[in-house]
Amino acid sequence: MRSIRPSFSTRGTRRGRRGTSSAAAAVALVSALALTATACEDGDPEAGGDASASASAVDDGNGGIRIPDHIKDKLKEHGIDVDDWKNGAWKDWNKDDWLREAQDFVNPIIEGLWDPDRMRDAEEPDQEVDENDISGDQGVTDPEPAPVEAVAVPAKYHDNAATAGKLLFDSPKGSMVCSATVVKDPANPGKSNMVWTAGHCVHAGKSGGWYRNIAFVPSYNDADMSAEELQKATKEEIAPYGVWWGDWAQTSDQWIEQGGATGGDGASYDFAVIHVTPEKGSAGKSLEETVGAALPVDFDAPAVPEIESMKAIGYPAAPPYDGQKLYECQDKPGRLSINASDPTMYRIGCTMTGGSSGGGWVAAGSDGKPALVSNTSIGPVTAGWLAGPRLGEEAKGVFDAVSGKFADQ
Repeated sequence: MRSIRPSFSTRGTRRGRRGTSSAAAAVALVSALALTATACEDGDPEAGGDASASASAVDDGNGGIRIPDHIKDKLKEHGIDVDDWKNGAWKDWNKDDWLREAQDFVNPIIEGLWDPDRMRDAEEPDQEVDENDISGDQGVTDPEPAPVEAVAVPAKYHDNAATAGKLLFDSPKGSMVCSATVVKDPANPGKSNMVWTAGHCVHAGKSGGWYRNIAFVPSYNDADMSAEELQKATKEEIAPYGVWWGDWAQTSDQWIEQGGATGGDGASYDFAVIHVTPEKGSAGKSLEETVGAALPVDFDAPAVPEIESMKAIGYPAAPPYDGQKLYECQDKPGRLSINASDPTMYRIGCTMTGGSSGGGWVAAGSDGKPALVSNTSIGPVTAGWLAGPRLGEEAKGVFDAVSGKFADQ
């Protein structure tokens, strides 16, 4: 999650150091309040430039890389050589080459890049917010909730939280992690390849562009292995349901234009939708079929006074957590207003830290059934609560655009 400076409000984690409404919608990077809710530590504040588009590539069976023609054309437009990119050119974060615009997302698959070591060592992006940045007089803000101790999800995670997973990506500061959720795709019933997360987990916001090598690992460390066991674990043990690369990502225009690593800017619009494809190429099964579940997204969830409880789930990576295990918090939500002109956010008591950013918030939807109604965006530097955007028309626009782009595919 992120705090006033990226800390935990949608915090992604980078281990080793501590760390749109229409097709035009882009990933919004949420600036955390002095809260370190779930921040993904993202880009170099000095790096500006264009955002990057994401392309999907698969192995051609001969050790090479096969990329659809439309992706090749997109890469060429930006002067990107596929082989150079695969061999390390993606590490060049020159602000003039960092693709920024919503339509420019490109994310070629580099098979094997996310090996067990890189998965394990990725850190949460720091994005925190100062309490001083919260204007209690604007909009409606309820009293700060009491901390709720995060509870470990029992193994196997797939049996207890099949839609949850870890989101991996690279930023100018290194390998990062967030959390994400498999969601239903109305255009492909029962066969969704869509994942919900925070905007700051895919795009750096106003000071940067699209992150790279974005990949989703459902039920990461499904068996709840210890740190020692993970050191020796195979990729199949760490990622039993495979690694799924983003072949398209979209966030809100507000996040792209306003999102920042500090101050909470854009937090009310800190959400993103990613369409994914398997690293090993199509196996004939969608992500939803592979994991056996997907959550509906409710863009008209009940108002706070009508919600009895909300559950936030994710892989917290900042101390005292290490990012290797799945946790959840459940609490009756309150309201948090950062700017009177922006939608009021949901807030719950929770001790999860950075790395849990982007993780889904589940509550009874408008039909009374469990649905995703928000995602972790920000939290205080001194963990104790999390806040997430209330999903409305902007979020539905982003969601519908991604669903429509891959309709019947």
